[in-house]
Amino acid sequence: MTPILGIWAAQNYPRTFSVDYLVIAGGAGGGTGTFTAGGGGAGGYQTSTLQVGLGTNITLTVGAGGAANTNGSDSVFSTITSIGGGRGGGSSFGPGNGGSGGGEMYYSGVGLGTAGQGFDGGTGIAATANARSGGGGGASAVGGNAATNPGNGGAGSASSITGTSVTRAGGGGGGRESTGTASTGGAGGGGNGGRSGTSATSGTLNTGSGGGGSGPTASGGGGSGGSGIVILKYSDSKTISNPGGGLTYTTSTSGGFTVATFTAGTGNVSFT
Repeated sequence: MTPILGIWAAQNYPRTFSVDYLVIAGGAGGGTGTFTAGGGGAGGYQTSTLQVGLGTNITLTVGAGGAANTNGSDSVFSTITSIGGGRGGGSSFGPGNGGSGGGEMYYSGVGLGTAGQGFDGGTGIAATANARSGGGGGASAVGGNAATNPGNGGAGSASSITGTSVTRAGGGGGGRESTGTASTGGAGGGGNGGRSGTSATSGTLNTGSGGGGSGPTASGGGGSGGSGIVILKYSDSKTISNPGGGLTYTTSTSGGFTVATFTAGTGNVSFT
């Protein structure tokens, strides 16, 4: 028979509680091509609520953004893993699959996104003296397909977990061979695509956005992907710590909740 004190304690001091989370992986680098290359895909984007235990170590990792031609790295909170973005397609390789997929250079197929985390990259076009590449996928939209102009990056998604709506995880724009109109990165921090005489730009840090694909290699390579981010929101009656270190984070409290924002590193968190 359970003692009355034990029943009272279980009802009034629960050992688990709810944490709202936003887990975004690192964005991918844009591709590098002899004439043009695809934009990098955004890192996987997941947001919901998880029950966690008090006094236990919980794994947390903020995924790094990928360099040009490289997938982004995964971000992790407990059982939630967001997959790094897929690289943009380049001269010697196809686009990568990931949280969101990389854009196609041309004739190589698009990078595929992961269901519930992001979208596919866009297609490219081979054309005499004016090849154009597809944009990387974003958290809420596929990368743009190249037509008259290269494909823009797919749009990211907005979250108000911090109390303010912020859009993150945009795809990188595709590159083009000529000096015509350049692509733009997807809303939320995607890098712009390169073109003749103009270098691609990188995804914005801590948004998980993809880097832009290159124009001709004389104009520079693909842009780097933006690093990911992990944001947790929970009752301000709880206190978070980072046993053993390894994580870079800040906290703020308002309206009965604390928001912890993790911008780099890997380690454990614990709540008391």
